[in-house]
Amino acid sequence: MILLHSCKENKEFVSNKKSNKETVKKLTAKADSLYFNDQYDSSYYYYNKAQLLCDVSVDYEEYAYLISSMAEIQSLYGDYITSEALLTKTLPYLKKIKKKQIVRNIYSFIGDNYHNMYDLENSIFYHTKALKIPGNPYKKALVLNDIAVAYIEQKKYEDAAGILEPLSRRKIVSITHPEFSDENYAYTLLNLGYCYFNLKKEGALELYQKSLELNLKHNFSLDLTQNYIYLSKYYEKDNPKLAHEYALKSYERACMDVSSANKTQALAQIIKVSNGKELKLHTLNYIKLIDSINQGRQKTKNQSANIKYNFTKDLEENLELKSQTIENEILLERQKSRNIVSYIIIASVLLLTAFLIFYLSWKNKKEKQETIYESEMRISEKLSETLSNDVYNLLSFSQNTDLKNEFNKEKLLHTLDNVYQRTRKISKENSIISTNENFQTELKEMISGFKNTNLNIIVNGLNDIQWHKIEKNKKITIFRVLQELLGQMKAESNATLTSLVFKNTSKNITLIYTDNRIGIQKENFFFRNGLQNVENRIKTIKGTLIFDTNERGIKLSFTFPL
Repeated sequence: MILLHSCKENKEFVSNKKSNKETVKKLTAKADSLYFNDQYDSSYYYYNKAQLLCDVSVDYEEYAYLISSMAEIQSLYGDYITSEALLTKTLPYLKKIKKKQIVRNIYSFIGDNYHNMYDLENSIFYHTKALKIPGNPYKKALVLNDIAVAYIEQKKYEDAAGILEPLSRRKIVSITHPEFSDENYAYTLLNLGYCYFNLKKEGALELYQKSLELNLKHNFSLDLTQNYIYLSKYYEKDNPKLAHEYALKSYERACMDVSSANKTQALAQIIKVSNGKELKLHTLNYIKLIDSINQGRQKTKNQSANIKYNFTKDLEENLELKSQTIENEILLERQKSRNIVSYIIIASVLLLTAFLIFYLSWKNKKEKQETIYESEMRISEKLSETLSNDVYNLLSFSQNTDLKNEFNKEKLLHTLDNVYQRTRKISKENSIISTNENFQTELKEMISGFKNTNLNIIVNGLNDIQWHKIEKNKKITIFRVLQELLGQMKAESNATLTSLVFKNTSKNITLIYTDNRIGIQKENFFFRNGLQNVENRIKTIKGTLIFDTNERGIKLSFTFPL
């Protein structure tokens, strides 16, 4: 966590802001205390109360600290989307913040979120931004470790080892928190050992043992879990009994932590090295844990939605109070003025303009909230439809099948891996879309992802579009519409050929989608296949949709203004 800061005094409304300043300090201190005692729910509650009292025009450092603390807690519970949304609120204030450790931590948190959402390129990008912020050697070592872990996830073990080897030569001591120095050094040794293990270099076991010695000395539970998992993998082929012992130790340690990710990793390793009744028992525990994680994420999203609603409500009440104060001041000036009629006209115009701005802003915010709600409901339904039946069948299979049989055991492990891969795919499909110069490449990669041996996708005109001239929200709409059309086509049809044609005129962009699916009837097809949602997306960017079916397939085109 970032160190506690005091709020600056706002020169306007002095008496009120002074009281808020003291209240914010007390609430933040209480939240920090609860956080360090692992009471994350209560800590989140007090961080939220404190940030609502901050005047962001003055107390932006405190505001950024509080919001980033809330985002970190959301990440601990696995709700990376909400965490990312919270961190986005801090971005407008980063250039103003003088305490650079706050900025560095925010960039690191963003990098961690991208890592957890499998966007490793963006994770490395933001951790590199954090690395550029001035700081002591210990802070730099923490960030370098994060970058190395991202390289490990990409299986770039040579690159990761190149970062970790200089850090492993000597322990870098934290000036403010010396007790954390051994933990970071042990983490460095553990990651370097894993690189050597995958590169088949000597020294992996020695690094694991050094790391384990430090972790046991200080009882670092999170790192001990990973330590035991890596040791289990190391002995998996040569000493199955020892591999099994380390796997059990990893799960025992994981059960002491709040991190569900460590528990799933530990259980997955136990399943690999277990047989018979024990395999069945741990498989059931794995299924229950996956189900619990999904329920917990849904609960967290519901709590987050309630917090967002309360925040919006409080903000509107504050704006209304300020508006009333300004209006009273205008009325007082009118009474002192000889030109009453002129002032009334001017005031009326100002009020009308303010009302229109407020109304349009409110309408836009409402539409965005509805779009977010629909998107989250669709993701939730997709998770339920995709995974619920698989999890039930898996549970039934594990209860009614003899898992001592090697074929049944392999089938169970294969099915578990499919559930994991599909869950990861859904998470990746709903991750943040890059709208910068990488958009065209990311769009091509998304389209290519739907190709296979039975389906060919022809794309024309994509390179002719000047994407840098198109607004961010329109790029996102294009990406999501194509993703939805291709996903429905692949899941629900027998098409073997799909065509995407991009056309650019002086004022409009037109996209024509066709495929050769057969047996299509136009009646009810539009609503039955969820294309109503595609039309709603296109309408948000003032586009028009033309849709048709025939015996040779379907054709859909939409046009929107530049």
